[in-house]
Amino acid sequence: MAESQLNIPFDEQLLNAMRRIADEGVAHAARGFSDMVGGALTMSRPQALLVPVSRLPEIFGSPEDEAVGIYLRTEGSLACQIMLVVPLSKALELVDMVMGLPAGTTQALDRLERSALAEVGNLTASFFINRVAELTGQEARPTPPAVIVDMLGAIVDIVVATTGGFGEHLLVIRAGFTCGQRTVNADFWVVPDPATLRVFHWQGPSLPL
Repeated sequence: MAESQLNIPFDEQLLNAMRRIADEGVAHAARGFSDMVGGALTMSRPQALLVPVSRLPEIFGSPEDEAVGIYLRTEGSLACQIMLVVPLSKALELVDMVMGLPAGTTQALDRLERSALAEVGNLTASFFINRVAELTGQEARPTPPAVIVDMLGAIVDIVVATTGGFGEHLLVIRAGFTCGQRTVNADFWVVPDPATLRVFHWQGPSLPL
């Protein structure tokens, strides 16, 4: 289904509503992530961008760049797809951070390391979407996360294939997470279902932020 058929344009009102939700959601995720790593974690103010799917590789790097995508979907009245995307080198740093290892320890993503990344994706996305659900009064049930290690172009192809053809844009939330002297910048790719876009559009101006 094309965006025009939804009658829910990505206008300034909708984008502003999603930015406000992103501020709260990412802040909530940062607090949860801080509890996970057992230390004070700060975050940069998230930047919300509306990005054409066709321009994802151009914006985030070469299609041949290696990256890690931690993918999950939410079900319920607040349905969407979330992909936490991190360059491979940064994903290795993230594993060290959450496992309390010296920087540079992790050199490959084997079963244990993938499990740690899956837990990162599960917790951060769950904290994010749970806060969005609280703000909007909707229901969201996250599915188990999947860790994808591939070239950026292949990860983009997964996003394109799973949008179901209902839109040509997705919301990208960029945030930097810092624990001590370590910083990992991550992108949340959020693809709301059409009904979820309606929730954002209708409730955005009245959100208690």
